[in-house]
Amino acid sequence: MQRAINNVDKILYSSWYYKSAMPSAATYQSESSLSSSSWKIEGDYFEGCNCDVICPCIFMADPDEGFCDVIPAWHINRGTFDNIILDDLNVVAFFHAPGNMLTGPKWKVVMYIDQRATAEQLDAITKIYSGQSGGFFEAAKNLFGEILGIKQSAIEFGVEGRRRSLRINDSLELDIEGIKGADQSREALIINPAFSAVPDSDLVVARSTKNIYSDFGFKWNNSGKNGFYCKFKYSSS
Repeated sequence: MQRAINNVDKILYSSWYYKSAMPSAATYQSESSLSSSSWKIEGDYFEGCNCDVICPCIFMADPDEGFCDVIPAWHINRGTFDNIILDDLNVVAFFHAPGNMLTGPKWKVVMYIDQRATAEQLDAITKIYSGQSGGFFEAAKNLFGEILGIKQSAIEFGVEGRRRSLRINDSLELDIEGIKGADQSREALIINPAFSAVPDSDLVVARSTKNIYSDFGFKWNNSGKNGFYCKFKYSSS
């Protein structure tokens, strides 16, 4: 389990808005990156949301409850942004999609960045995940409406077999566990999902054993609902 140094949240930005059009094609290549920086990150990804198992959003259908509150989390095992090393850092988001995740309305977004990140690492991760430096997130930001805030926070990210866990101070407790298939020695997979935070990855089907959140005016207990996990790999090209 990876653990941040302290438990003090630092609000970095608030009321930050994107006003751009929805993506016009199913591509995550940068069209006109504002930055010439070269970056790549890879590691462990998982998420939990309020939809039933299996979340219909990955098939571009409407969320089960008409909206989707999803917590995606990334542990960067290896990463670089130009000459800045990003190894062993955690990033978490909260996305509130008030309707279909692709057709809109656009999402409300919160970002949490590892308290252990230096000023250089913090700036690099912010540029990557806000879509300022090309790659997948440059396309993904077109789905964002209002950025409620970005916090530098103490984050615990755990991986143990088919279990994944996440803690952010008093804001979030999220635990998921992979669902057993007929062959219990193998993970149950979604192959080639139509829509995912990790393009070109197959998703392991999971269910949350705990999904409790309270921050930025949102509060829920979505325990027992959908989860996914997989490896991730992104780059600026």
